[in-house]
Amino acid sequence: MKHLLLVWHSQSGHTQRLADAAAEGIGEFADEVELRMLRAGEAGLDDLLWAQGLLLGTPENFGYMSGMLKDFLDRTYYPAQGRTVGLPWAVFISCDNDGSGALRAIERIATGYGWRRVAEPLISRGGLAPGALAQARELGQTMAAGLALGLF
Repeated sequence: MKHLLLVWHSQSGHTQRLADAAAEGIGEFADEVELRMLRAGEAGLDDLLWAQGLLLGTPENFGYMSGMLKDFLDRTYYPAQGRTVGLPWAVFISCDNDGSGALRAIERIATGYGWRRVAEPLISRGGLAPGALAQARELGQTMAAGLALGLF
């Protein structure tokens, strides 16, 4: 059984709906992939070290990731240093702007961890853009299938 961690934060509900859709996609691989879906404030080092794949979800706040997702990354960075190198990861972002600030910040931090991005970022502009839930579901399927098949 492979382990996939989905860490997300939402205040308006848009990112939560994306997270739920991604979890549905992951659920299609429940016989092969165990999902641990946690709000960013609840996730910690043990969850990150358990994971063989990571899916992050955040709104873009003031051109940046949510404070709670940043808090998760801050709390785990030094204790996990050198222990999650190569971890396959992907991200989904809900935003009213363009999402690029949040994406840039997350990519920079992921590089510091030594993680490996395995899917294109999903950026849902204008809250929940048309088709965003289907794309989130597909992103979850992609992450789970890649883990189940040993592709990453």
